Amino acid sequence: MPSVGRLRYLDAPARGAGRPRGTLVLIHGFPFNARLWEPQLALAGGGWRVVAPELRGFGDGATGPAGASVDDYAGDVIDLLDALHVEEAVIGGLSMGGYVTFAMFRHAPRYFQGMVLADTRSQADTPEGVEGRKRMIQLVRDRGVQAVTDEMMPRLLSDATTREQPEVVEQLRTLMLSSSASAVVGGLTALMTRPDSTPLLSTIRCPTLILVGEADAITPPALSEEMHRRIAGSVLAVIPRAGHVASLEQPSVFNQALAGFLAHRV
Repeated sequence: MPSVGRLRYLDAPARGAGRPRGTLVLIHGFPFNARLWEPQLALAGGGWRVVAPELRGFGDGATGPAGASVDDYAGDVIDLLDALHVEEAVIGGLSMGGYVTFAMFRHAPRYFQGMVLADTRSQADTPEGVEGRKRMIQLVRDRGVQAVTDEMMPRLLSDATTREQPEVVEQLRTLMLSSSASAVVGGLTALMTRPDSTPLLSTIRCPTLILVGEADAITPPALSEEMHRRIAGSVLAVIPRAGHVASLEQPSVFNQALAGFLAHRV
């Protein structure tokens, strides 16, 4: 996996007939890493370069300090785009990756050719949510990443995925266990201190695709429907038989929705 500065990233060059159409940047959720997006690298066949950054501290080859805010992560991705000489891109993420996307748009909207928001929400954590994050920080400090993984797994995937795709269950578990304790603590800190991005929604003018698993228990479809109403001209795709990790649970359906958006809306 190549790296620039503190960030490693996956990079799939654009393929297919004709000129490259642009760059698609996909930011992983918590507590995963860039390999979450391996099924989406196939979108390079449609003429888009696909870049998936690995947020600082995450992944089994991570080095350097973990982040502590969505702004930390956003700044790193912006630095990566500058290093790769990418002046404009379709930028998006899943779950925490969506919060990082909002932070990037807040600070540097000029980079956005389009936006992708997958299984995420615009609201900040509630007071109860903050307390839950604090409890999980203590859990990882006391018992390690395994304990956090065991607690999160039951809510991440749809019942259909858990029942019918054991290989996806194990793949997701492996992704989670690859993160260091410091990365998990940093991610939880970023999650519970992120600002409310709801006021930002009405200012988004670039083409925007919102995707959500129909069985997402963490960021339910109603939250995506609300973002869809608030972002003018946005497209909403509900992914059947998927939970909070729709890109991994139903990659062909997810990719079809994303490819259609890139082909016809951007």
